Amino acid sequence: MNDLVRIRDYDDRDRAAVVHVFETVLPDAQPHNQPEPVIDAKLAVDDMLYVADLDGQVVGTCMAGYDGHRGWLYSVAVLETHQRRGIASRLVQHALANLKARGCLKVNLQVRAGNEAVIGFYESLGFATEARVSMGIRL
Repeated sequence: MNDLVRIRDYDDRDRAAVVHVFETVLPDAQPHNQPEPVIDAKLAVDDMLYVADLDGQVVGTCMAGYDGHRGWLYSVAVLETHQRRGIASRLVQHALANLKARGCLKVNLQVRAGNEAVIGFYESLGFATEARVSMGIRL
C-alpha cells in the first residue's frame, strides 16, 4: 500500500480533498485554523503544501514553512482509514527534504500537550522535545 501512495505538491484541484482531510483528522481546529482560509493564506506565502495521493485520492496532507532561519511543520494529517501505513512519515520526510533543499538547518513543530501518540510518532522520526515555552498572540 505504501508504495502506491505518491507524495506530491498540492494542486488547486486538491482543495476539496485537503479540506476534507483537515476537517476529518483535525476536527477540533481553532477558528483561525479552519482549512479554507489556511490554504489560501499558505499559498499566498509559498507552495510548501503537500498531499499523499493514492490513485488520485488525497489521503493525507502536510504543510511546511521556512522563514530563512527556521523551518516549521504544520497540520500533518492522514485519513484514519490510511493511518499506520507510513504515509505520515513519508509526508514529513518529503517536507523535510524540501526544507533542506531551501537551506533550512532546523525544523520545529508543535504538538498539543498530552497528545502522546503524536509525540511518539515525531520521536520515531528523530524529533526531540526541547526545553522551550511556546507562546503566541492572536492579532
